[in-house]
Amino acid sequence: MPQPKKNKPDTPLRSDAQRNRERILEVATEELTHCANAPLSAIAKKAGVGQGTFYRHFPSREALVLEIYRYGMQQVADAAPRLLADRGPERALREWMDHLAEFAMTKAGLADAIRLVTSAPGAPEKPRPTPLMDAAGLLLRANEEAGTIRPGVSGDDFFVVIGGLWLIGPGDDWQPRVTRFLDFVMDGLRAGAPGR
Repeated sequence: MPQPKKNKPDTPLRSDAQRNRERILEVATEELTHCANAPLSAIAKKAGVGQGTFYRHFPSREALVLEIYRYGMQQVADAAPRLLADRGPERALREWMDHLAEFAMTKAGLADAIRLVTSAPGAPEKPRPTPLMDAAGLLLRANEEAGTIRPGVSGDDFFVVIGGLWLIGPGDDWQPRVTRFLDFVMDGLRAGAPGR
């Protein structure tokens, strides 16, 4: 009897499989933010998928938690070129910072789940933030070329400053605090800009 073909890691998912995967990630993000040990069966049920579908996408809790982190990071990174295509560099950078803030708040809410899956002996490492660094670099270069920020700001500089986001708790009142903080960061980036 012929064996069913398995998708290779780089094989694109069918549209229904992709929707199932994204729905699982959305529900899992919400559930694991509230409870780091949320049962995977409850996540599958709330996402409207069977156990088999769930485990085909995410064979373990570790795989699910790390994919939530990686997926969220990639979504933020992918927003940078789209924003630059539709907006001026300065507006694109500020709106991208809002996306980054939402990711930071989700990550803070998932901190316990991430810690649980990455702290055990032999556990996988957390994905590196390379996509975010690349996206920040793209936006910073566009702004420097437009003269809207001070020259010479690197991605490393940006993340040292923006690191304050991770000090803001993900409670109900995070949005006004984050808005004030990001406006402050933008003011600092604009200081000394040649186009001002």
